[in-house]
Amino acid sequence: MKLAELMKPGGKGVIGTADPDGSVNTAIYATPHLSDDGTAAWGMTEGRTYRNVRGNPNASYLYIAPSSLQPDLYGYRGVRLTLKLKEIRDSGNLLETIRSRTKQSWGEGAAIAVKFVASFEIVEERPLV
Repeated sequence: MKLAELMKPGGKGVIGTADPDGSVNTAIYATPHLSDDGTAAWGMTEGRTYRNVRGNPNASYLYIAPSSLQPDLYGYRGVRLTLKLKEIRDSGNLLETIRSRTKQSWGEGAAIAVKFVASFEIVEERPLV
């Protein structure tokens, strides 16, 4: 199953990062914006996840698909991604798209808080279980 087919609204995602000293952080994150070139992008606030990837480009993302998708043998469907930061932008069409979607889902305040779009190379894709 392709990532875009798996990452449907209603699922849950967690991004994991670490600062340059190795202190880890996890945060709930929406599904990424996926590109055909193997890039995944997320909008980010000026929080710990953003600060961590600025200092350490390695991250991971765990996604649990909504229960409406046929579960696998273990009762789940999802994916684990190993990521490497490609770039962070503070302007552009993708950032505006992410802000617009954030506003629809979470309101104006949440959309205003999204200051950046971080794009990652998907280094590895593994099953959830």
